[in-house]
Amino acid sequence: MKTIDLITLRRDFHRAPELGFAENLTKARIAAILTELGLEVFEGVGVVGLLKQGSGNRAIGLRADMDALPIFETSTHDYVSQNPGAMHACGHDGHMTMLLGAAAILAKDPDFDGTVVFLFQPNEEHGLGAQAMLDEGILERFPIQEVYAIHNLPGAPLGQVSTRTGQICSSESLFEIIIEGQGGHASMPQMGRDAITIGAEIVQALQTIVSRKLAPGAGVVVSVTEFITNGQRNVLPGRATLKGDVRARMPQDREAVAKLMKQISEGIAAAHGVSISVAFNTEFIETINASGPTEAVVEAAGAQGLETIPNREPMSFSEDFAHFCQAVPGCLLLIGNGQEGPYGQPLHASNYDFNDALLPIGAAFWAQLVRDRLAKPAGEQGDNV
Repeated sequence: MKTIDLITLRRDFHRAPELGFAENLTKARIAAILTELGLEVFEGVGVVGLLKQGSGNRAIGLRADMDALPIFETSTHDYVSQNPGAMHACGHDGHMTMLLGAAAILAKDPDFDGTVVFLFQPNEEHGLGAQAMLDEGILERFPIQEVYAIHNLPGAPLGQVSTRTGQICSSESLFEIIIEGQGGHASMPQMGRDAITIGAEIVQALQTIVSRKLAPGAGVVVSVTEFITNGQRNVLPGRATLKGDVRARMPQDREAVAKLMKQISEGIAAAHGVSISVAFNTEFIETINASGPTEAVVEAAGAQGLETIPNREPMSFSEDFAHFCQAVPGCLLLIGNGQEGPYGQPLHASNYDFNDALLPIGAAFWAQLVRDRLAKPAGEQGDNV
């Protein structure tokens, strides 16, 4: 039976980051390890490993993300990215390694009854990988009753597990508002329809969506992140483009923002006699944890002696795992990456690093969860036949 040096493996993944839907070497390495562990392996847009034991008909899915970010790493350790402009700045190198570690534990000591489906997902960062696996028919081919995922949390104590029933991660929607006015000479603004002042009015008005149109505490964020015009030093712009980002905790709030954004923008455009278009596209839906799987996570963490926060505040970031949770009951849990040095740096920071001390903790947690959820029938406990 193959043994895995978790630290060496994680650092190998860190040295060779690959961006979304280009995780070719990463996929090959994962498939090879799973095969050596004796799992059935299937490759598509992602990698799936099957580990079956006993005659139980229950199956659960465990998911890890594989992709890196387009970031130039500024770390000084001896396993920095060897692919300039790409970096595992979100800890996906650690997520993969913990799940492979769990596969090794369970393959060696399969003290459970049922099927574990190990899901290695591409392109989480752009919110496209989970849906691509679903579109490929992954759940029809490998039916599961529950699905789980871990994300590390910098700044939280090492190994601290936190989760909650209900919404745990926000949706992310991107918007683009294009204003078509009439450009002109900066000295004669009355002769045109200055798109920049109309755009500025829209920017201000959009802030009233959160402050005046939604209930206090809704947890919605509306941010204009780009303001682009075709103006010059003495030319009033006739065209302006506003781009930005919306985060929402609940689907109904996200839908309300889209409606209000269009209403406000079109109203201001009508008042100024210009044309306008509003595009609102949701990249990540809200991640909603089901009660049963969430309770299972809390119990497994407790059995491992991990500090646990069972009803944490929702996170403002988004997670592609949401699409799996929409398809079957699931739970995303956060696990502390540590508070010192690179382990406490924000996710997506160029000097962030996954904490190697977390690797055995995460692998053992996964194994505990599998044995809890796929427990052997009474009288068979401890048998490894």
